[in-house]
Amino acid sequence: MKKLLLVVTAFVAVSVITVSCSHKVTRIDPGEQVDLSGRWNNTDSRLVADEMIETILKDKWVSNHQESHGGQKPVVIVGFVTNKSHEHIEAETFVKDVEQSFIKSGKVRLVQGGKKREELRAEKADQQTNASTSSMKKFGLEQGADYILQGSINSIVDSQKRKKVVYYQVNLELTNIQSNEVVWIGDKKIAKYVQN
Repeated sequence: MKKLLLVVTAFVAVSVITVSCSHKVTRIDPGEQVDLSGRWNNTDSRLVADEMIETILKDKWVSNHQESHGGQKPVVIVGFVTNKSHEHIEAETFVKDVEQSFIKSGKVRLVQGGKKREELRAEKADQQTNASTSSMKKFGLEQGADYILQGSINSIVDSQKRKKVVYYQVNLELTNIQSNEVVWIGDKKIAKYVQN
């Protein structure tokens, strides 16, 4: 009897674990807006990047640059976007969305920054000793950036019992690297009402 009870108990425990661990996965379009938790997500990143770059590119700094540089497109580098929010946000994903929006616009030229620029320089250094003279890329010929875009992602949470409002604000600044002059400042706000 004890053995039968032990076998039945083990079977029930395994069944409960199997049922509780099983889950269903459905593929969705990455462009589809899905908010499960109320936290920052890929939709927020993409929409904020697209809207902010559209706003940046409509501002007068672009035409001012072209007037003073013989019609040439400004060269931009995207610097650090710091996560100052209450949650873990992978700022690199947002930076990539910003860079992609810049490139799609066709109104500016974009140069690599940060770790990727260092990797490119390391490759050039390696070519100095390991590549043929005809294919070797030379130092000192990089395209210098005219402007750097930097910013932060901030958040405020207001909650009571099972309700909360999560407020995000992305701040970006575009600075002329030569003069240190801030030529554009903008922000984008998102508010999410979450009920648990």
